[in-house]
Amino acid sequence: MCGIVGLYLKNPALEPRLGALLSGMLATMTDRGPDSAGFAVYGSDGAGVKLTLRGRDGAHLAQALARMEAAFDRPFETTARDTHAVLSAPADQEPRIRDWLKENAPEIDVVSAGRRMEIYKEVGLPAEVATRFDLASMTGSHAIGHTRMATESAVTTNGAHPFSTGRDECLVHNGSLSNHNGMRRRLVREGLTFATQNDTEVAAGYLSWRMREGASLKEALEASLTDLDGFFTFVVGTENGFAVVRDPIACKPAVMAETDDYVAFGSEYRALVGLPGIETARVFEPEPARVYAWERH
Repeated sequence: MCGIVGLYLKNPALEPRLGALLSGMLATMTDRGPDSAGFAVYGSDGAGVKLTLRGRDGAHLAQALARMEAAFDRPFETTARDTHAVLSAPADQEPRIRDWLKENAPEIDVVSAGRRMEIYKEVGLPAEVATRFDLASMTGSHAIGHTRMATESAVTTNGAHPFSTGRDECLVHNGSLSNHNGMRRRLVREGLTFATQNDTEVAAGYLSWRMREGASLKEALEASLTDLDGFFTFVVGTENGFAVVRDPIACKPAVMAETDDYVAFGSEYRALVGLPGIETARVFEPEPARVYAWERH
């Protein structure tokens, strides 16, 4: 089941409304995925790298960050949001921060890393998750979101989407992959690591690997149509863009809308009806096995 939403803004004047618009879209997909929700927002550039961290609660996360600051003998710029916090640091400090967390606070998860991307996800109804993180106040150029109905695994925060396996890269997925275990083993041999057994994390890792090898986002998604077996709709975010692809059978519902101001995706049309100018948008169903991509250059 599951619900996917995405919004890519062509018009910078809409960027202050990005979070509010996505919040409404996410809540509309509640009955497609009521057990957990998550979203990625591409906002302002960080000075180096932004690491989104997650703890069991805000107080515990704050304590771990305070211990890390003491160990590094320096303060870090952090923005706390419920169980998550975004830590900004020089890019060359990221490996040291990850190593310190692994050794001294293994219960803290690194949800994402990037110059612009922040990812938030938790168990609960989508509208409640959006409120906990104050999604409505977030600004930026594009965002994707997911509401999950866990049919093949436990209801956990780690199982919620989006999944990120590369800087400023993330993916949400509706469907099921049949060869994800074999692909995971292949990607581990290529040096990737995985935090869950979720097939969606494998799909994210596959795209990261392909792009690391020199493929464009569009080329990586085209290759996924051959290398990943199953039925799926992927919506992908990168630092500069937004893309959609459906498998060749395309049994999962999907609809898109495009205007001069934005491109939007929803698992169902009703997720799009609150967008400005939707009544004059070009509304269409993305074709099977075709990559749709928009990027800023």
